[in-house]
Amino acid sequence: MRTSGHDQIDAYSPLREGAVVEVGDSDTVTADVVVVGSGMGGSTLAWALRDRDVDVLVVERGRFLPREVENSQAAEMFLEGRYKTAEPWFDGSNGEPFQPGVYYWVGGNTKFYGGSLPRFRVTDFEETQHYDGVSPKWPFSYADLEPFYAEAERLYQVHGSDGEDPTEPPRSTPYPLPPLPHEPTIERFASSLRKQGLHPFHTPNGMNLTTQEHRRQSTASDGTPSQTDHKSEAENRALRPALESDRVRLLTEAKVTRLLTDAKGTRIVAAEAEFRGRTIRITANQFVVSAGAVNTAALLLRSADERNPDGLGNSSGLLGRNYMVHNSTFFMGVNPFRTNTTAWQKTLGINDWYVAGPDNEFPLGNLQMLGKLQAAHVKGARPWAPMWALKAVVDRSLDIYLTTEDLPVRSNRIRVDGDRIIVDWTPNNTAPHSELVRRVSAAVRRAGYPIILTERMGIATNSHMCGTAVAGTDPAASVLDPNCRSHDVDNLWVVDGSFFPSSAALNPALTIAANALRVAPRIASAAE
Repeated sequence: MRTSGHDQIDAYSPLREGAVVEVGDSDTVTADVVVVGSGMGGSTLAWALRDRDVDVLVVERGRFLPREVENSQAAEMFLEGRYKTAEPWFDGSNGEPFQPGVYYWVGGNTKFYGGSLPRFRVTDFEETQHYDGVSPKWPFSYADLEPFYAEAERLYQVHGSDGEDPTEPPRSTPYPLPPLPHEPTIERFASSLRKQGLHPFHTPNGMNLTTQEHRRQSTASDGTPSQTDHKSEAENRALRPALESDRVRLLTEAKVTRLLTDAKGTRIVAAEAEFRGRTIRITANQFVVSAGAVNTAALLLRSADERNPDGLGNSSGLLGRNYMVHNSTFFMGVNPFRTNTTAWQKTLGINDWYVAGPDNEFPLGNLQMLGKLQAAHVKGARPWAPMWALKAVVDRSLDIYLTTEDLPVRSNRIRVDGDRIIVDWTPNNTAPHSELVRRVSAAVRRAGYPIILTERMGIATNSHMCGTAVAGTDPAASVLDPNCRSHDVDNLWVVDGSFFPSSAALNPALTIAANALRVAPRIASAAE
């Protein structure tokens, strides 16, 4: 890996010889199972298949992200765009391009996430009434997924604490690791919340921060890559261990552009990919797409042929529809007379209003802390403000991320026009989100932070995207069956957030991983 002239930091161990495919002069690569995408779903699936008698090829359009000092520099990420790799997408409402918050590197978006790894709640799998409509029932229950949640927590080394969160679902095993303790400022905030009658809890996360120095090294890791191995992400916890097996290989810098079917249109025979300026062909028995809810839908839509004129696996007409991305707000509480020296802040959450209750008729959502904002994080939202002023604010702020469930709507969808990806998205279920912001504002002010600053996230904030290839039991009302296999195409599977029937109001990464573990034996059996 090149590191732009800088020394690598805490570099990974070398990969097994042959783990990364060298295509050479051949135009064809063959495997039993091809997995498109190396993010949370694809890498976890590769790990789950590593000991099965199948040859697995993970295909990633990006390269390995270098480990370098710039990883932890928010200015490099947010002001210089150092790690941005995605082409613009287009807003369907006005045709204008925007830069999506997605990244094409080995490990996918988990290279940049904040390590938040909660389980969905029991009610998230059930039909639930919301302010703006009904969140549909999933084709399997929390109990069905629970053993795989436990396995995913072990794989991703999740820290957490039982018994603090009133919405915590039943568990068959304790958290693998103890919770990360709050630093003094956050402990003081938690104490205030408890005095207000709320139930702050230690958030489940994959941040292995055992010393204060580890925390300082990871201050910017909520939104930037980690230059250390402290953050549990798809590459270091799942893909690299999977590649230790000679049954799993990785092909990088290969963008899959089309899936080709047989004469009946019911089975994929090959994938076409752009690889270093030429087109290669990848053949397999089973094809698994895990490219993220937008790119997965775009790939299947672009794979339309005479037998599948509306896109591959789209007899229901729902492919690309029901796009969900959460209602979310970045929230800062500022006390001009008190500095916040917290190094890693993302240790506290609140779910008191997550489900309907005596004082909220409908679910409102989740509160979680952010790692710790720096001036470079907020410059994009306040470009007119000088950096010294932004630094003065963030040095005195509590930084919070608020999430409310949005609902599946057919008109919120992904479309393609040649090489362009078009996103049609109108926010819904926004009134509960406004109420959540109001309640949190009141609680934060009572905790001693009189100045409240908020920024509502728009179309370009899509780190929690899901729903574009929904799973269900009825082929007329879903794209995938309950095991995430296409209703229409025998050997097509989807294991990213595309399959979600609803968005819940929590970070989706652990649920994506758990589901990949759930369906892995079925994919292996189909390939053997």
